[in-house]
Amino acid sequence: MSHDILRRHLRDLIDAYNFAQWLKTLKGLIPNEFICKRWTSEPNGFIITPIDQIPGLNT
Repeated sequence: MSHDILRRHLRDLIDAYNFAQWLKTLKGLIPNEFICKRWTSEPNGFIITPIDQIPGLNT
């Protein structure tokens, strides 16, 4: 194996580890889910409705 392949594998491993730690911090939720869940339990802590800020179709 070349050094470039080993570097790529190591970078992928570190990225996967960091991503898993990040999800563990948010209790397994993606950021939008975490914010919406927090908004439903503590709506006074937000200035604007976070659901309106989620990108996508406005339907």
